[in-house]
Amino acid sequence: MNLSDSWTAGQPQIVRVSAAEAVFTAIRDAIESGQLAVGSKLSSETALAAQYGVSRSVVREALRSCTALGLTETHTGKGTFVVANHAPGDLVLGRFSARSLMEARPHIEVPAAELAATRRSAEQLDQMRGIIEAMVGEDDPEIWVSLDGSFHAAIATASGNGVFERVVNDIRDAMVYQSETINLITGRRLASDREHRAILDAIARGDIGEAGRAMAVHLHAVDDALTLIIGDTTA
Repeated sequence: MNLSDSWTAGQPQIVRVSAAEAVFTAIRDAIESGQLAVGSKLSSETALAAQYGVSRSVVREALRSCTALGLTETHTGKGTFVVANHAPGDLVLGRFSARSLMEARPHIEVPAAELAATRRSAEQLDQMRGIIEAMVGEDDPEIWVSLDGSFHAAIATASGNGVFERVVNDIRDAMVYQSETINLITGRRLASDREHRAILDAIARGDIGEAGRAMAVHLHAVDDALTLIIGDTTA
């Protein structure tokens, strides 16, 4: 091996990030470093889009994640304001915190997946397959996370348990919000696609045990990603 080969082997891989992730990181860094002080108002979506050379939808995605981290608040007609210079230790997801959501979901979605493995209809299975195929080919992160919520809701419906179906639909918006933020910060989308496929395959086979395990693996991975963002609040 010559010197250049040795140097090349020692270099880290270049990590590709989405435009929304880049904008989010820039805004978050500016807030946490004090460049954007608590109480200051961010520029408009249009101005930020022009500043970073991206679309307004990319800016909106980045700002939603800043809000989820508790760094900013957006007031209709007034704008987005910095409310903290560091994440408070949980994600704010509308009516629910991310930690509360993750504590509850395994107790709902694991048994729902197990029941779906034996109770799902052919039409429901086709619906879930259609959602998964759409997710794999979807480039728009907003549409992808909406489909993510639809997949989990479809499993709850296919379980045939009205309580599971009602609860998942009640927390669906928070689940979508959480998915969007986790994917933006930790880049879990491709991993989620694989995990969703494993859940679907087990349900399609009617494998009760594997359907529950696959859902548990997925939710555990989401919980790990959440812990990377907000830290371990159980310590």
